[in-house]
Amino acid sequence: MSYPNFLDQKSREVIEYSSEYILISVLQNLLQGECNPDLRLLGCSVLAPQCEKDKVIKPCRHVCEKLKKNCLHAFDAIDMAWPYFLDCDRFFAGEEEGCFDPLAKLRGEVVVEEDQPSDLPGTFIQFKHHSYSQMVSMLKKTASKCSHIATTYSIGRSFEGKDLFVIEFSTKPGHHELLKPEFKYIGNMHGNEVVGKELLIYLAQYLCSEYLLGNPRIQTLINNTRIHLLPSLNPDGYELAAEEGAGYNGWVVGRQTAQNLDLNRNFPDLTSEAYRRAGIRGARLDHIPIPQSYWWGKVAPETKAVMKWLRSIPFVLSASLHGGELVVTYPYDYSRHPMEEKMFSPTPDEKTFKMLAKAYADAHPVISDRSEIRCGGNFVRRGGIINGAEWYSFTGGMADFNYLHTNCFEVTVEVGCEKFPLEEELFTIWHENRDALLNYMEMVHRGIKGIVSDKFGNPIKNARISVRGIQHDVTTAADGDYWRLLPPGTYVISAQAPGYSRVMKRVTLPTKMKRAGRVDFVLRPIDTWPNKLLRRSMEDIYDPYDPLELYDPHAQHGQPEARGGSSPSREKPWWWSYFSSLDLHKPLWLLKQR
Repeated sequence: MSYPNFLDQKSREVIEYSSEYILISVLQNLLQGECNPDLRLLGCSVLAPQCEKDKVIKPCRHVCEKLKKNCLHAFDAIDMAWPYFLDCDRFFAGEEEGCFDPLAKLRGEVVVEEDQPSDLPGTFIQFKHHSYSQMVSMLKKTASKCSHIATTYSIGRSFEGKDLFVIEFSTKPGHHELLKPEFKYIGNMHGNEVVGKELLIYLAQYLCSEYLLGNPRIQTLINNTRIHLLPSLNPDGYELAAEEGAGYNGWVVGRQTAQNLDLNRNFPDLTSEAYRRAGIRGARLDHIPIPQSYWWGKVAPETKAVMKWLRSIPFVLSASLHGGELVVTYPYDYSRHPMEEKMFSPTPDEKTFKMLAKAYADAHPVISDRSEIRCGGNFVRRGGIINGAEWYSFTGGMADFNYLHTNCFEVTVEVGCEKFPLEEELFTIWHENRDALLNYMEMVHRGIKGIVSDKFGNPIKNARISVRGIQHDVTTAADGDYWRLLPPGTYVISAQAPGYSRVMKRVTLPTKMKRAGRVDFVLRPIDTWPNKLLRRSMEDIYDPYDPLELYDPHAQHGQPEARGGSSPSREKPWWWSYFSSLDLHKPLWLLKQR
C-alpha cells in the first residue's frame, strides 16, 4: 500500500490509532460474528488500499453494495450507523474503472440468504442458535415480511444497554383493540436457558409465514388476538452462556444478569402479602401494590422494564419459557409456610391455572408421554404439571407478580432438560413444542369478556369484575373492556366501580365452548357509596410516589461516560465504551441521527 490512504491518513501509526481501525478490530464482537470477516476485509481495503505498478486501486463498488445490503440490519440491531468510510459511492469504484474484489480470496463473495427451494414446505425455518444481533435482525426481517400484521418494539434495555426486543402480531400492530385479548411469551429469563429464546424466534417466523399462506388456525389466532413475543429478557446473560457454547454450558454460567441478579427472584414479593390478606374478610388478593421497601434493594433494569410493560398493556395470559426440566408449573411459586420448601400453595384460581397448564402439557408429545424413564418423568403421575411451590418454593418470581399485581395469569414452562442443547437438537425441540405453544395461546379466549359502561355508553375504566367464590378480581382496561379466564362451569359474575351500583349476572360456560362468552355490564350511578372499600379509585392503587412511574426503561444503566466525551447531553449506546481510549476524534459518525 502507499500513504496517504483514501481517508488521508499519512502513516501506519495514524491508522492504527484511528477510530476507523478500532471499529474494524471490534466488529467481530459488536456484531456477534455476523458478516465477518467480510466487513473487516472491506474496511481494510479502504484503510490499506491495494497497489499495482505504483497505482492505487479502489475496491469494487458492487462488493460494497452487496455487503451493505446484507449486513446493514446487523448495524441497525445494535443502533449503529453504517460507517462513513464504507460509503460505496465515495471510496469504491465500478468495474469499468478498474477495481479489485477484497473478498475474492476469502470465498468470492458474501453468502446471501438463498430463496427457499420450491420443494420445501411453505414455512422454512433455519434451526440454529441466534446471537443477539442475529435475533434482532431476524425479528425485524420477520416484521418487515408481514408488516401488515407485525411490528417490533423494545420494552427497555438490559444493564449493558441491549434493547429488550419484542415482536408483536395483530391486525392492528402497535394498538390495543377493543375486546381483543393481549397475550405474551417471555423467553431466556435465565441467560443460559436458551431453548425458549430460539422457540420464540421460530414461532415468530412460523406465525408470519403461515398467516401469509392462509393457514386458518394461524389467521384466526392473529385476527382475534394481540400476541407479544419477547425472545430474550436476559441478553447479557446469554452472551456469557454462549461463550461456553452449546452442549458445554453448565447450569450456572450466564443464568444471572450482568449485575449478578436472578431475574426470577428479583420481582416484588407480593405473595407474602397475599397470604397475610387471605385471612381478612373482604380483602382482595389482586392488584396488590408494590411495597416501598422493595425499592431499597437492587432492582434490575430488566425487571423494571417488565413491570412497566405490564402496566402499559392489559395482558390477559402469559407464559415464561425456561429450561432444565420438562414440566409446566403454575402459581403460587412461594410456599404459604416460609419454612416449607415443598408445599402445595394454590391461588384462588387453582382450577383455572390447572386448565391453563394442562393446555400446554397435553399438547406436548413428550410431556404427555406416560413413560417415567425420560426427561420430566418425575411429573408423569401429575400429568406433567405441578404447583410451583410444591415443586420447590422461592420468592420474587415473575409469575406470582403477574397474578397479584395485574390481571395477567402466567405459568412457567420448562421446555427441556438441556439448558443449552446442540443445534442439531433444535429441530426436534421445535416440533415437540410448536402445537403446545399454539394451543396455550388459544387459551386466552377461554372464560368471559365484555365491556363495562355507564347508561350513556361511556366506558368505565378500572371497574372490578368479581366471581363469587374466587377471591381474585380483574379490572377493566382504558376502553372499559375486560377478560376473565375461567374453566367451564356456572358462575355469578358482578361488576362494580366507585360511584356506581353493583350489577350481578349468572353465567354458564359449556364444557365444549372454546371462545370467551360475551358478558357486558351497564352500571348506574349512586349518590352514596355504602362500601368504603370502593371509595378508593383503582387509579390510586399505585403509590403516587412509586419509582416505577418515573423510571425510563430505555435509559442507559451502566456507568456514565467520563468527562471529556463529546455530546454529553445524549445517551450513548452500549458499544460506545469500545472507543473510550480515544481522547479526541471519537466516532460520532457511528451515532444514528435522531
